[in-house]
Amino acid sequence: MITVEIHPDAIAAIVHGYHGAPFDVLGPHKIDGNTVSFRAYCPTAQKLTLLLGNQRIPMNRLWDEGFFEITVETSWPGPHYQLEAEVHFASHKRTDVFADPYAFPAFLSDFDLYLLGEGRHLTSYEKLGAHLVEIEGIAGVHFAVWAPNAYRISVIGDFNGWNETSHPMQRRGVSGIWELFIPGLKEGETYKFDLRSRFDDFHVQKADPYAFAAEVRPKTASVVTNLDDYEWHDDTWLEARAKSDPLKQPISIYEVHLGSWRRTKGNEWLTYRDLADSLVQYVKEMGYTHIELMPVAEHPFDGSWGYQVTGYFAPTARYGSPTDFMYLVDQCHQNNIGVILDWVPAHFPKDGHGLAYFDGTHLYEHADTRKGEHPDWGTLIFNFGRNEVRNFLLSNALFWLKKYRIDGLRVDAVSSMLYLDFSRQAGQWLPNQYGGRENIEAIHFLREVNEIVHSESPGVLMIAEESTAWPMVSRPTYIGGLGFTFKWNMGWMHDTLDYIQKDPVYRRYAHNRITFSLFYAFSENFVLSLSHDEVVHGKGSLINKASGDWWQKFATVRLLAGYQYTHPGKKLNFMGQEIGQWREWSEERSLDWHLLELPTHAHLNQWMRDLNTFYRSQPALYQNDFSHEGFRWIEPNDADQSVYSYIRFADDKSDFIVVACNFTPIPRYHYRIGVPEAGHYKEVLNSDAGIYGGGNIGNYGGVTSEEMTSHGFPHSLSLTLPPLGIVVFKLERAKPQGAKRPASKPSKSKPPKGKSE
Repeated sequence: MITVEIHPDAIAAIVHGYHGAPFDVLGPHKIDGNTVSFRAYCPTAQKLTLLLGNQRIPMNRLWDEGFFEITVETSWPGPHYQLEAEVHFASHKRTDVFADPYAFPAFLSDFDLYLLGEGRHLTSYEKLGAHLVEIEGIAGVHFAVWAPNAYRISVIGDFNGWNETSHPMQRRGVSGIWELFIPGLKEGETYKFDLRSRFDDFHVQKADPYAFAAEVRPKTASVVTNLDDYEWHDDTWLEARAKSDPLKQPISIYEVHLGSWRRTKGNEWLTYRDLADSLVQYVKEMGYTHIELMPVAEHPFDGSWGYQVTGYFAPTARYGSPTDFMYLVDQCHQNNIGVILDWVPAHFPKDGHGLAYFDGTHLYEHADTRKGEHPDWGTLIFNFGRNEVRNFLLSNALFWLKKYRIDGLRVDAVSSMLYLDFSRQAGQWLPNQYGGRENIEAIHFLREVNEIVHSESPGVLMIAEESTAWPMVSRPTYIGGLGFTFKWNMGWMHDTLDYIQKDPVYRRYAHNRITFSLFYAFSENFVLSLSHDEVVHGKGSLINKASGDWWQKFATVRLLAGYQYTHPGKKLNFMGQEIGQWREWSEERSLDWHLLELPTHAHLNQWMRDLNTFYRSQPALYQNDFSHEGFRWIEPNDADQSVYSYIRFADDKSDFIVVACNFTPIPRYHYRIGVPEAGHYKEVLNSDAGIYGGGNIGNYGGVTSEEMTSHGFPHSLSLTLPPLGIVVFKLERAKPQGAKRPASKPSKSKPPKGKSE
């Protein structure tokens, strides 16, 4: 045997955890010819033996702290050797046999490092983080993390007793990427990264930014997870989605917070698999086309509703495993329901285990609080000018779309991204290089992510929550737009809710609250949203916003929904609105499903069910949502009676529906409106029908037109408009000979199946 001199400072750096290049010291090192020095650091081992082929070679303990070395003459060609550690405890001793992590070559290629540095590695989630792999026939976990300002990073976890010196990682040149393959680790291992910064010797333990799973809060460790074993059954759905044009499709979205949609009798969360049964079945029966999930990415604070994310690549462990979440999405698709995910690239929280001050510097965020911190939310703002940060978010968007087959991303707080002075006073913000308030780096990022998503995942929806008049949010980037598919119509929402809260006697003075939306309805591809934001923080539930007594409130909510579904634009409603939830929403409890035992609430639920069914059956209500060709006012100016009437047209202009809304509690008899053609107009919807809890005031199933000019049309209808009601008519045309009317089945209101309060 030959003894090799190793500089004591190098050993000390390994033992005390500040060596930034452990592969320079640990592992096998050829000395000359066939002479190889094997070195290992194993702080828990009393004895360490090299298992080389059929040889058992005791290693020399050079330092008491657990640094071992042996030099032998061998034709050893690679990492196929093992170490045997004898570990002593107070009551027993144990022998562990393992492959040496420092005997394996680098896993990340130079091309990977180049793409990551350029911000163009669209599948960086396949390289960074923790991955179950085989290297040269040896199974284990490869870890990689970006932390350019660290001088030492170690992988810590249950497997090494959370010892920060046991498994130091190797830095890859100037890339700022650190990596280490640890053989023998399996799925389910918990871990973190232990970082020491070159600045002020900052020392912190961080969760993996790219982790696929995490522990249930309040624990914060990442969990090694395999995402490739789930067997999907939704290929038919994906093929159809790729060929679809969402602008021409019916889209009615049910917005859901998974932790409070429904709970067990013990007020515990339902799991993803529970929800795959009860939620999916309920949404299908209600006729919605999509579910929009408030953020499911891992977050430590329940009260943030998921909008303060610490695990961007990990579905929250509150409701189950990543595979369980895949099952929920798969069940949605198999039942022809799309899944939209709230995505939060605008900001992130300051929690110590998260992205904040990651490597002892403001790595993911801006250092200057005038650019790097949200004054309203106490969160940090991503530095969109940094390639690696943009890459992290671009890759994250594609990750949800590809790994979990999500059908759309609703991008949260876009306005806060666009404006440098968002919610700031003079002197609290920094202008861009041209002196303006536009966040040029964020604008570039939004355009880039929309271009990439639409290219990589055809048919996927990108939806902006944008509350200002920023132009062309939902227009293509090649003409100067931001490239979103849709934009939430916040102006319509505010005006409409303001209008229905007024006593009907005063609505004549706010008549333009309803008509104004049609001045800009076709400037963007809008989603008419009545979201969770309108039923929290003391704003009260939707039904409590409606003016009047019990009957008037229910009638108004039915009218509001009918107006929403017949107005140009796609539709979104937050859970609970369809059952007349009285209490303001809280993430701490279930919706009040027992309300469906009361007739008024069951009738409202039935109205929403039938409204969704009708909407999906009428091309006039969705084919021309974003064109003047799809809408025409009949009478927009009847402020004295608070009545609005209009027509919606399909691509085929002979396919149209006629709508009249009465926003007062007074029936309007012999109310005349013009129509484009003569004939019998069937009353296809009436929100005052008895089955919906109304008074059955209407038009006896239909009205025949008269040859009397009105509103610029040669024919007209004399209608009875129910109080606080909406009526919808469709011209009955002669059916082709031999055609049969499809049989219809009455549907029944009922709460979702499963465990309940």
